[in-house]
Amino acid sequence: MLKEFKNFIMTGNVIDFAVAVIMAGALGAVINGFVNHIAMPFVGYFAGGMNFADLHVAMDGNDYKTLAAAQEAGGAVIAYGAWINTIINLLIVGLVMFMIVRAYNKTKKPPEEAAPAGPSEVDLLTEIRDSLKK
Repeated sequence: MLKEFKNFIMTGNVIDFAVAVIMAGALGAVINGFVNHIAMPFVGYFAGGMNFADLHVAMDGNDYKTLAAAQEAGGAVIAYGAWINTIINLLIVGLVMFMIVRAYNKTKKPPEEAAPAGPSEVDLLTEIRDSLKK
């Protein structure tokens, strides 16, 4: 059983999958940083100086200036600005993955065209038979 497990782990698919998961985590961290520190300040600037991370609704009915202040008060808070950041993050991850797959597909060789089909074996035998009859 241990030998079977070793063979399973050492196959290319498992190793490739492990590398892909690690790379996806690293790529996710990079994209998350890009969204939070570069993209969202631009979006906020063009939206009139709004900080999306602070958008919230306090369920206790009070009006808090920041999300941190609302959370500090201890009441339930719907932080929909963080959700907007997550949606933008998803869109950017999707775009980056699309560009990576597109670039990868361009590096692959196009499939070779099949050689034109010649006469079948039956056709050749029929020709030989007809030639021998003459």
